[in-house]
Amino acid sequence: MKSIRLHGTGDLRNHEEPIPVAGAGEKLVRVKSVGVCGSDLHWFSGGSIGDAKLERPLVLGHEFAGELEDGQRVAVDPAIPCGHCELCLHGHPNLCLSIIFAGYATQDGSMREYIAWDERCIFPIPDHLTFEDGAMLEPLGVAIHAVDLAHLKAGMTVGVFGCGPIGLLIIQMAKLAGAANIIATDKLPHRVEAAKAFGADQAFLAGTNSEVEEIRAATRGRGVDVAFESAGMQDAVDTSFAAVVMGGKVMMVGIPDEERTSFSASTARRKGLTIKMVRRMKNTYPRAIELVSKGLVDVRSIVTHRFSLDQAEEAYRVAERREG
Repeated sequence: MKSIRLHGTGDLRNHEEPIPVAGAGEKLVRVKSVGVCGSDLHWFSGGSIGDAKLERPLVLGHEFAGELEDGQRVAVDPAIPCGHCELCLHGHPNLCLSIIFAGYATQDGSMREYIAWDERCIFPIPDHLTFEDGAMLEPLGVAIHAVDLAHLKAGMTVGVFGCGPIGLLIIQMAKLAGAANIIATDKLPHRVEAAKAFGADQAFLAGTNSEVEEIRAATRGRGVDVAFESAGMQDAVDTSFAAVVMGGKVMMVGIPDEERTSFSASTARRKGLTIKMVRRMKNTYPRAIELVSKGLVDVRSIVTHRFSLDQAEEAYRVAERREG
């Protein structure tokens, strides 16, 4: 089979490798679609993500869908928790210390033609969903988990700071949860327009001197009840803390380039803010499939570019330039 391995910063190479053999409790998936995630770009551009470093040529890719040997079309959860540690037993499999995650550290991902994966993490998808839809269920799962953690209530005002795929999906999920006013910002004009198209009531360019003032004006001077930082950028963090109301919540969804993220302690303390870190997702695939199947969430329109496996490096360069 063909596979694409990352050998170093910006160094993706084609390989011919044996098709894996499914072990006990696994099924062989023929990969039909795989997404390039922002976290994949950390590996591609810097050879690491957080404290995890590239130790050997790695197959990236954790947003994927495909078909089983019997033709069943499936989406695949890239995270395999152990299922028996304290965190798993307490309902937090996304925090499992023994978790196996596709395309991370030493675990090869899905940017190849076949992958053997735990059958507990394989979910059938209906025929009217495309394989691209199936791959997009993973970022949708992150958005679902972020909104779950925020405990949104109907009528709340929400801020989404960073309108890449995750941000656009959070906008849709916040709307479904009953948010009455959704404010979004991004540094890229085409993403500001996308935010409006996907349900933001108002969207502005980020990084301007008037950004926070525009948010306050859009909320009649009040601010947002919940701020979702989904850019992984310090500017977005600063805007989140500045824009949120007294007693509000800041949800840290984005993955920063640097190992540290900072915020004004005096602002957070005076406002009495709740700050939550969003770690991947947990048990979201059945809900994600239902939402997309019933047309309640649009994942298809978020896909802007398509490449063959042989064009993997070009795909990563396009994603790196934030053209999508």
